[in-house]
Amino acid sequence: MRFSNIMDSNSYTGDQAIDPGTERLISARTRLLGPAYRLFYERPVHLVRGRGSHMFDADGVRYLDAYNNVVSVGHCHPHVVAEVTRQLETLNTHTRYLHDGIVAYSQRLLAGMPDEVDQVMYACTGSEANDLALRVAQMYTGARGVVVTRDAYHGNTEAVTAISPSIGGETVVGAHVRTVAAPDSYRGGGNVAARFRADVEAAIADLQSSGYGLSCLIVDTFFSSDGIYPDSSVLAPAVETARAAGGVFIADEVQPGFGRTGDHMWGFARHGVVPDLVTMGKPMANGLPVAAMAARSAVLEPFARGVPYFNTFGGNPVSMAAAGAVLDVIENEHLVANAATVGAALRDELARISADHPHIGDVRGAGLYLGVEVVDDRDTATPDRMRAHDLVNEMRDRHVLISVCGTYGNVLKIRPPLVFSMADVDWFCTEFSGALARLR
Repeated sequence: MRFSNIMDSNSYTGDQAIDPGTERLISARTRLLGPAYRLFYERPVHLVRGRGSHMFDADGVRYLDAYNNVVSVGHCHPHVVAEVTRQLETLNTHTRYLHDGIVAYSQRLLAGMPDEVDQVMYACTGSEANDLALRVAQMYTGARGVVVTRDAYHGNTEAVTAISPSIGGETVVGAHVRTVAAPDSYRGGGNVAARFRADVEAAIADLQSSGYGLSCLIVDTFFSSDGIYPDSSVLAPAVETARAAGGVFIADEVQPGFGRTGDHMWGFARHGVVPDLVTMGKPMANGLPVAAMAARSAVLEPFARGVPYFNTFGGNPVSMAAAGAVLDVIENEHLVANAATVGAALRDELARISADHPHIGDVRGAGLYLGVEVVDDRDTATPDRMRAHDLVNEMRDRHVLISVCGTYGNVLKIRPPLVFSMADVDWFCTEFSGALARLR
């Protein structure tokens, strides 16, 4: 996926019917924030309120949120709101003072990790967590080379922008970075896992011959930006290859983590691998800026001994209260199981609706993370970016919010909050069927 492929404000020409108030807001935003900021959809949505899996615009129109994994347990969940409010009324400060909150949360978080992953450090964003993980890996291995997938996105600091080829534009992948094709289960054919391993092995050999060595293989464990590939057989052989070359494996769980896939709390668990470093962010505190890097203590030790790390806001009491409340909701409302059950119903119904549609090549995913491949022709599987673009905007006009991903921007990205219900499935599929019929 290139960010320029997303339906953003750069595609808005003023030809669509947009009310004057929204036009004024777009104009003010552009003037004050500059052109780097993007908006979704040809007709941007002005949202003012949210609850659960629904959001409401300035005119009171209700939208179905089928994209937002930031508020993973639903917009304005009352338990999260209450816990954040309670802590904010009591104390908020940095982590150089003792506080029970960060210790209690760390115990809970690590209890859900493999035993080997036994320490955690905090930041504010997934970008920061991945930046930290790169530094830890480099100090542990003494090498600098990084292997990523061809359309990966790992964040927006300078270091992680250099390993995020999906950003596109003027972004330049670092000289110390090698990219490999994602394990494409739709177009790949044959043994996808073997091919992915061979590609990683070749990338490592190139890094070694270039003098960089191998610091790490870093992968979003659902290959989210690459196009959403849920095959759980593909990662373990590649991780084994990376470790044999002296590198570490970083599991980027910012998108697939916290129960998103419906079968495990973490995406890496689907693949039967134990990471050396695990990064997480977006859904961790239901919208508050919280992120973390969990680690094997042996891998973390050289960095921890040599660098007195400090992050002013990372792990603060309010953030820890929010993150703890999210774990409460996931556990108490059985949201991992909900993701599995509701996600399977959504996937099955989308497959049924799409079966006779010539421009839907594949419906894939796990839990509440689905990709729908839009093609010009099923026989050739030619990506159809413009039709995907039109479908996303047609769904927006039907008050259902989704986006796109993948190399060609032709994979519909469906990633609703974990509280998505069977009624939401009915709403989504009714509108998706109508959108397909309209754009047939």
